[in-house]
Amino acid sequence: MVSHTPAKKSTIYDIAKATGSSTSTVSMVLNGTWTRYRIKEETAARILESARKLGYNVNMKARGLRLSRSGLAGMVLPHYRNRFFAGLAQTFEDQARSRGLCPVVVGTQRDPEVEVSVTETLLSQRVELLFIAGVRNPAPLNALCAAAGVPSINLDLPGDGAPSVVSDNRGGARAITDVLIDKLLARGASPAELVLLGGVMGEYATDMRIAGFRETFETRGIAPAPDAVECCGYNAASARQALAARHDRLGRLPAGLLMNSITAFEGLVQFTSTLSADAWKSAVVGCFDWDPFAAHLPFDVTMLRQDVQAIISEAFALADRHDPANRSVVIVPTAFGQTFEEAEQTKEFDR
Repeated sequence: MVSHTPAKKSTIYDIAKATGSSTSTVSMVLNGTWTRYRIKEETAARILESARKLGYNVNMKARGLRLSRSGLAGMVLPHYRNRFFAGLAQTFEDQARSRGLCPVVVGTQRDPEVEVSVTETLLSQRVELLFIAGVRNPAPLNALCAAAGVPSINLDLPGDGAPSVVSDNRGGARAITDVLIDKLLARGASPAELVLLGGVMGEYATDMRIAGFRETFETRGIAPAPDAVECCGYNAASARQALAARHDRLGRLPAGLLMNSITAFEGLVQFTSTLSADAWKSAVVGCFDWDPFAAHLPFDVTMLRQDVQAIISEAFALADRHDPANRSVVIVPTAFGQTFEEAEQTKEFDR
């Protein structure tokens, strides 16, 4: 006679007894929090296998309990406010998906405590790699990744705890400074009036750009002004204030301006919008960063574009051949973005 009495469902107590584990350990493995509590992977594997054998209903995919791969790729970056970081995030997402990975991108607002907290959280979710972009001191994050056996790659700003991929800040600054000096000379203006505004002193990217700026003057046998470099940060408000102070001292804009980021460039646009057209058209302007809107501004601007596609591709290549001892720095060349004159020529061609 066949019995129609329902079979007794397995419980976590059955799994605990079968594996010799505590019920709390079994519970943490089954709800996916076992890595947070430093439970060994082999213990988790044994518990999950026992759960399957006993018919315990575990939705492995939904709970993220796969032990071999999580399928997650992580990135931390300061913010999405400029095209460079937004471009890094978008390119990272595209390339991660093309590799069958699910990208997770988190902004940390340059707060070291948030950077550590976010990294710990991503590691607890078993990300398979972590790209660390624009972090001034990535060493603590690299150490956390190394302890977890997860490859980490530093982007934009290098660090001593992992390999890094950065733009050629020094070479790019030399190239754009050369262009701006030539434009000043063509206008009959003194190159000594060229000013570099923005950035943070002591930060790698800013220091390299200052070095490239000064090297260009030295190569040409020209001396920059004593106050030619002003590190007033990256935000638009501080750049606007610094520019307003120089305008007050000179009674006009400096003949040449090289802005150290697109956000500093925004400060320039905000300030010059309060001036007459003749006043702001008199300046030669450059920016170490790129945004297509600048090609449509009604004054002469030269922009340097960082190659986010190459930066992310190089970072994935380093992750693919992960070597815990590797501390190399890959330098990616920059290129000039479209100028106002080129945009006008393109419009004419399109007509």
